[in-house]
Amino acid sequence: MSRYRFLPDLSDDAFAAVQLSGLQWTVEHALRNSPFYRGVLTAAGVQSGDIRSLDDLRRLPFTTVADLREGYPLPLLSVPEKDVVRIHASSGTTGKRKILAYTATDVENFKLMMARCYELAGLSVEDRVQIAVGYGLWTAGAGFQLGCEHFGAMAVPVGPGNLEMQLQLLTDVGVTCLCSTASMALLMSEEVERHGLLDRVRLKKVIFGAEAHSPKMRKAFEERLGLEDSFDIAGMTEMYGPGTGLECRAHDGIHYWADMFIIEVLDPVTLEPVAPGEVGEMVVTSLRKEAAPLIRYRTRDLTRMLPGRCSCGLDCPRHDHILGRSDDMIIFRGVNIYPGQIADVLQQHAELGAEYQLTLTRRDGRDAMQLRVERAQDAPGLGSEGEAALVRSVADELHRKLMARCGVELAAHGELPRSFAKSKRVVDLREQE
Repeated sequence: MSRYRFLPDLSDDAFAAVQLSGLQWTVEHALRNSPFYRGVLTAAGVQSGDIRSLDDLRRLPFTTVADLREGYPLPLLSVPEKDVVRIHASSGTTGKRKILAYTATDVENFKLMMARCYELAGLSVEDRVQIAVGYGLWTAGAGFQLGCEHFGAMAVPVGPGNLEMQLQLLTDVGVTCLCSTASMALLMSEEVERHGLLDRVRLKKVIFGAEAHSPKMRKAFEERLGLEDSFDIAGMTEMYGPGTGLECRAHDGIHYWADMFIIEVLDPVTLEPVAPGEVGEMVVTSLRKEAAPLIRYRTRDLTRMLPGRCSCGLDCPRHDHILGRSDDMIIFRGVNIYPGQIADVLQQHAELGAEYQLTLTRRDGRDAMQLRVERAQDAPGLGSEGEAALVRSVADELHRKLMARCGVELAAHGELPRSFAKSKRVVDLREQE
């Protein structure tokens, strides 16, 4: 009998057996029912019955975001349209949105994955869960709510924005768990502190995701809200939505549902597997998706696999937190820069807060980079000489880390824009100029 209500309780051999069976089903399903997959699989020399072991996964061709956009409005469709009960779309900012179709079985699997996340976070049916993420076409709100109801806790479906309502429900309903982006959690923590509401808040946990975050940002909202714990959640629209995995209470990576999909970590240039423990691009293959299966889908997310057993006791494999995106890379004067490198430098200075904004400009054919970073809320005054020394220190560290010059400017706490969703930390104006 399983120790869990929703979490998978399988040995390594059992996971491998489930994955092989799911991979065989997915390839046969795609060959039979998807004109797109039938074309690309046949072109790659893959025929029915060819998948005999998990090693055969590497024989399969890759799927990319271009395939989703070119197949608009129902890309990768592998069931009759009459079997589609729902669609969701990504929040992409360029071109046509990536729309994914769902059968009734897909929806059931979606809510199961989210229920697993609530269980892994240690929630119970007595918890009250404020869902402060996007509803509508986006997967987040629907996923968090479906999973919450399936798990059995009370859903408080607010959506993003409307701080007055957020604070009112947080206090009046006695919410114990907040689901949001890290930026929204930070904003809520600042508003709770500003209005003196901490003694009326029963919040114990935050489940957050959808954007990169720094340890400093996380520590800030945990302390201001007096949390017992917070959990980083993984997910993507292409793979149902949020809930593909969650950090456990050991905070040693993301447990992912290996009975639902396979993860490969590949070099984004060569598309060959990286060495164990090295960072590469996450490539996913679904094992149960009916309407829009994924075969070796290039997510562009950067992570690494974590070896060994987790101290929490859950025998479910882990990957590291999403460390950035291969297509988020900034090319500045021929140097490749990831935003996470900047956050790593700022993390080392207690005088600095969690919010920053990097602006890239071009004048007379020459690129320039300027960083504005907020002071920490409780940082002591440094005086003009102290601030100048801090700016020089940050600029020098950035130069060593990035191998590029970056101007640095201090901003007052709360001066940079706040967001209910993902904060925009990189503003590239070079093409405009």
